[in-house]
Amino acid sequence: MPRPWFLAIFVALVLLSLAACYGLRYGLMEGDEWVGACADTPELFACSLRSTLGWMIHLRVIAWAAIVLAGLGFLLPGRLGWWLAAPGLLLGLAGLVLYSASISVFAVVLALLRLVRAPQSSRVTAPNA
Repeated sequence: MPRPWFLAIFVALVLLSLAACYGLRYGLMEGDEWVGACADTPELFACSLRSTLGWMIHLRVIAWAAIVLAGLGFLLPGRLGWWLAAPGLLLGLAGLVLYSASISVFAVVLALLRLVRAPQSSRVTAPNA
């Protein structure tokens, strides 16, 4: 696949992920109708999802997973590092939207630094002095 198409698909995936995270935040986590519905019937799937997501936010699972993936992606060379930094970016953006901004911001920066790093073969080396 040509590089411009790949980048366009990746940007579309990032934007779709952001839209889904905002939908979760404002539709499920902060939605007034779910507070009443989950108080009456807590066994609903949406209520258990809301509860689990609340615990994941409270324990900062999303943010720590993002920083681990982005850190590994930053340290590992080649395609493996790139493929670890990409989900690190997606999880970091989810953490930013879902109340874990203090840790997720570092994951987003690490992942973006790794994703824009030039490949090993195209780096300019200094001549020997």
